Amino acid sequence: MSSPNTLSTPEWVAQIADSLQKKQWLLTAAESCTGGLISAACTDLAGSSAWFERGFVTYSNDAKTEMLGVDAALIARHGAVSEEVVRAMVQGALARAHAQVAVAVTGVAGPSGGSAAKPVGTVWFGWGTPAGVVSEIRHFAGDRAAVRAATVQHALQRLAALLT
Repeated sequence: MSSPNTLSTPEWVAQIADSLQKKQWLLTAAESCTGGLISAACTDLAGSSAWFERGFVTYSNDAKTEMLGVDAALIARHGAVSEEVVRAMVQGALARAHAQVAVAVTGVAGPSGGSAAKPVGTVWFGWGTPAGVVSEIRHFAGDRAAVRAATVQHALQRLAALLT
């Protein structure tokens, strides 16, 4: 088997599935910049209904507020691409799903939409487990497809590590 840093997305998903099933936990995803790609990667694995509960595609600010309960004032104050918002997305997803684990992403995939403070490729990640919420920022190079693919890969890689 490959070393942990070289696993492909399907291998990360299989590892996540195994960990969740052993704990009898379910996963939910709250996605902005990936537009459902994390959920798609998870549900590409046959039998995923045993551990993947639901995905929220909350691309707009209104969707984050309406579907996940993210406070509009929080978005206005910090911006949609922020630690505060991704953590609220995790908490909202967990509150609205029948899951014990959540992954959330919000970022600037490009080619437009970036700023000096949040250039294209900036992505905030959040993961929620019964142990609490973990968040981090990453900056990815490349075009829109590359940023989105790197986001999916990192979200799943870090989730797999958190579940071990």
